[in-house]
Amino acid sequence: MNYEGQICRAPMERASFMLPVMVGCTYNRCKFCDLFKHLTYRELPLKQIEEELKRVQSAGGDPGKVFLGDGNAFSLSPDRLQEILEMIHSYFPSCEAVNMDATVTSILSKSQEDLDRLYKAGVRHLYIGIESGLDDVLTFMEKDHGLEEAYEAIRRLKKAGLIYDAHIMTGVAGHGRGRENAEALAEFFNRTQPRHIVNFSLFLHKDVSLYEEIKNGRFVPADELENLQEERRLLELLEEVQEIRYDGLHDFLEIRVRGILPREKEKMLEKLDRAIAEEKGKGIEAWVEGMPVP
Repeated sequence: MNYEGQICRAPMERASFMLPVMVGCTYNRCKFCDLFKHLTYRELPLKQIEEELKRVQSAGGDPGKVFLGDGNAFSLSPDRLQEILEMIHSYFPSCEAVNMDATVTSILSKSQEDLDRLYKAGVRHLYIGIESGLDDVLTFMEKDHGLEEAYEAIRRLKKAGLIYDAHIMTGVAGHGRGRENAEALAEFFNRTQPRHIVNFSLFLHKDVSLYEEIKNGRFVPADELENLQEERRLLELLEEVQEIRYDGLHDFLEIRVRGILPREKEKMLEKLDRAIAEEKGKGIEAWVEGMPVP
């Protein structure tokens, strides 16, 4: 299948077969994101999806995991998702899990009965862009949810047996608010217990609407030292009822912090301590492609 746009999926899905079921993102309004701005959202025809399944099967493929793309596959109607899931299992009998990105709104738009039947049809992991633990930051960044809605969505998906994985962005609260955001996120995660946390530390790009907020002074970016300090505070405060896999990526710094909490927490904190010591005094911000601060 010819893939339109940029491939976007969590690191944990690198071994999954990626099956596009849509182009773009149904929401596409987050101020920090430019992944889908150039695309016109549309659902892919079921015939096209089935042709891709046939192609992979004829080549000997029978993947154990499938990841549905693109930006928010869980926004599809329950009936359409059910059709796609049934096709996947008919062509790939070894498939044990179908995973995808979701938004809080796409979860809340479905009834508990819908969530139950999608679990029974094979959906397992939903990756949710939580991004921040602060309601005013979520509002400013034009996320499609607040914290209370996120709590309710996670309660409902867990009731259905689905696994919740979180995307966050250190630096998203801006200069001087990293510690506050880390503490709010830690409280949220300690209450909701995700299976995975992926931190795509905020990068700054001139093609997103956040750039205009920076130019007019309504948003002051955190530097990379602040992002590292925020990340450390979050990991320090996480209380693990179950094992949590953490993966922290930084576009501008050559550091990646990943491991399993709680058993690797101290090793991860030590790595961040070294990076923080090296970063002190530099004042570097994560402008992609080295673009200068305006």
